[in-house]
Amino acid sequence: MQQIRTVITGTGSYIPNRIIKNSDFVNQVFFEKDHSLIDNPGEEIIRKFMDITGISERRWAEADQNNADIAAIAAEAAIIDAGIDRETIDQIIVAHNFGNVKKDTIQTDIVPSIAARVRHRLGIKNTQCVPYDVIFGCPGWIQGVIQADAFIRSGLAKRCLVIGSETLSRVVDIYDRDTMIFSDGAGAAILEANSNGTDSGIISTANMSHTDEEVDYLYYGKSNAPESNPEQKYIKMLGRKIYEYSLMYVPDAMGIALERSGESIESVKKILIHQANEKMDAAIVQRFYRKFGLRPKIDEVMPMSIRELGNSSVATIPTLYDMVLKNQLPEHQINQGDILLFASVGAGMNINAFVYKQ
Repeated sequence: MQQIRTVITGTGSYIPNRIIKNSDFVNQVFFEKDHSLIDNPGEEIIRKFMDITGISERRWAEADQNNADIAAIAAEAAIIDAGIDRETIDQIIVAHNFGNVKKDTIQTDIVPSIAARVRHRLGIKNTQCVPYDVIFGCPGWIQGVIQADAFIRSGLAKRCLVIGSETLSRVVDIYDRDTMIFSDGAGAAILEANSNGTDSGIISTANMSHTDEEVDYLYYGKSNAPESNPEQKYIKMLGRKIYEYSLMYVPDAMGIALERSGESIESVKKILIHQANEKMDAAIVQRFYRKFGLRPKIDEVMPMSIRELGNSSVATIPTLYDMVLKNQLPEHQINQGDILLFASVGAGMNINAFVYKQ
């Protein structure tokens, strides 16, 4: 009997219209974590930032938009793309980190869950459609996919909607240079059991987690500005630690997923990796191929959106996947039968990956 595979039948994304360029930060005052002033010229700060991250601009949501709003927009697009009746969705899984955060409040609101709010906005009446959230750091969307795959293969669900959505612009510390990394966005996918007579779908998955000293590499902390209110918290990270951690462990997780799939490294057409840092992502993929004695052409195997969209956490991978499928990155195409490798790393610290046949 052929094993059930979970296939992605529709995708959608929402990329905010508001563009924030690096030049918009040229007059911003920045401080180190010890509250000391960074007195380098603004032009030098943003030039170094671009050299390190590859980010030239990012997208931020409008003041009247919240996380549930943009998640629902991406979800609606995925439902239309899949051509399904929304009332047939068994689970709505939303990956995020901070829930709804109203502009200028930095207060997290996750009651009710973002998934429940998305279901409300989609107008779904089916009482058997279960909405719930996944808090897993930047790898949250992949974790939602892994969870949906388990439910579908077990027969406990037939169709799932998995969304990654975040408005990180609401929780950044404007006095921290890391503010320039983060962005807003949402991506969604419909997953269901493969019924098209092919062997398309999720072939294998892998997870890895470290929660000793690594647990605080990404955290919620006080502003870098002197005399700031210590009770007000913002997203913070230890960039060098995350870079070193990612290079050490993400290639291993990718290798585990590939080994479990039974596919060869040569068969992998595209690697869709969390858009965290352009140089870091390239280094991860290079180290992964080095395990097999190969030196790939990174620009051909690894589509990137970080230069224009920044790091929208859980939204980067589903958004990137949707963009490639919709021919919005003309230098990259995904064709039926292609083997894809998805991978992410983030707060926890958590890592995950899955191998997928288009």
